[in-house]
Amino acid sequence: MSTHQHSFNERFEFAGKAKTFSLVGIVIGIVGVLAGFFGGEKGIQNTFSNLLLSSYYFVGVCVAGVFFLAYQYMAQAGWSVSFLRIPQAFARALGVAVVILLIVVGAGLLVKHPEMHEGHKVMAPYLYAHWATPGLSDPKSEIYDTIIAGKSAFLNVPFFFGTLIVLLGLYTWFGSLLVKYSNNEDALGGMLNYNKSFKISAIFLTIFGFTFPIYAFGAVMSLEAHWFSTMFGWYNLAAVHVSGLAVIALTLIILKENGYFSWVNESHFHDLGKLIFGFSIFWTYVWFAQFFLTWYANIPEESVYFYKRWEPEYKWWFWLNIILNFLAPLLLLMKNDSKRSMNRMKIAAIIIIIGHWLDYYLMIMPGTIEKEHMFDLVEFLQDMAIFAGFAGLFTFVMLNALSKFESLIPKKHPFLEESLHHHIQ
Repeated sequence: MSTHQHSFNERFEFAGKAKTFSLVGIVIGIVGVLAGFFGGEKGIQNTFSNLLLSSYYFVGVCVAGVFFLAYQYMAQAGWSVSFLRIPQAFARALGVAVVILLIVVGAGLLVKHPEMHEGHKVMAPYLYAHWATPGLSDPKSEIYDTIIAGKSAFLNVPFFFGTLIVLLGLYTWFGSLLVKYSNNEDALGGMLNYNKSFKISAIFLTIFGFTFPIYAFGAVMSLEAHWFSTMFGWYNLAAVHVSGLAVIALTLIILKENGYFSWVNESHFHDLGKLIFGFSIFWTYVWFAQFFLTWYANIPEESVYFYKRWEPEYKWWFWLNIILNFLAPLLLLMKNDSKRSMNRMKIAAIIIIIGHWLDYYLMIMPGTIEKEHMFDLVEFLQDMAIFAGFAGLFTFVMLNALSKFESLIPKKHPFLEESLHHHIQ
């Protein structure tokens, strides 16, 4: 027990290679964005689409941290206490991610360019042109669209943007409260702040469960506003959750390899691996259910969504998505021993992180850009540069937030002893 006591005051120092690599990633991302904005109409459109993809992913991983904290408190779980600081750092980074997403969405709606719409020249926004192009819901307009007009009560800029602000603001606020109560718990001890965390987690999960699909419907599904799926919100929640778990696992493994979190053992990784494995299967279930019902019904206004993704430009990405997000975690994490291996867990986490970037890519790109080739080297390099930029930004903000904690372990959490002696045979 003395070694654990000695570790209780351990703090994370954000310096050296971690800071350097994150800053290099940010610079690469800035270069990619600038190159896109100076690359003509096609480059600008690709840049906006990538910015939406990466900022949505950034928010999703941070929200997953708040979600993880909340259901751990609600379940009164003890096993995860040893590394709660990591999802708490995600929660602290959420505010930055939200601001960036709102800027991207706002700019994508406000900045317009000329394009042809059913034989008519219009000024369309770079993002959400399917419903935000002026005239689509005006009966006197030459481009009037009855379907869009029917959805205009919620697919209009003030309501759409206001909903994003309110929902993301709420998620950020709840995350900050959970971090605040944990810090107060370390300072004051007792059960008061733990009980507050329990109550606020119950409120958050109730609100989150009902509103996250609305957020996903607006931020992503409305990019192709004629199409809808009642499963889309849960499909996105599964993707957000499993990618967040993978980032938590990868962060924990890398920090442990660098001498931190010495109290975390293979049993903690085993439980974390079970969550990743289970929700990878759940993601596959929802993905398949959405795809199969659309295929089976064969209704044109529904099947057009998957038809786009079966065109040669996207079809091989479509099947790679299943390999990375279902087959890889299935084969890598099915055995108990695999979940207890940090090396195996690291490989699985990296594959899942890349896989869900591809998942979001397939949600966003076919509805925003017209691809001319199966593979475009310039676009690919720009995609990777912007992804590297957001990965660097997330790493910088999250690790900086982690370094602000007085201790890498919640010293006075009531279930700390259970976590420190967590062993699964």
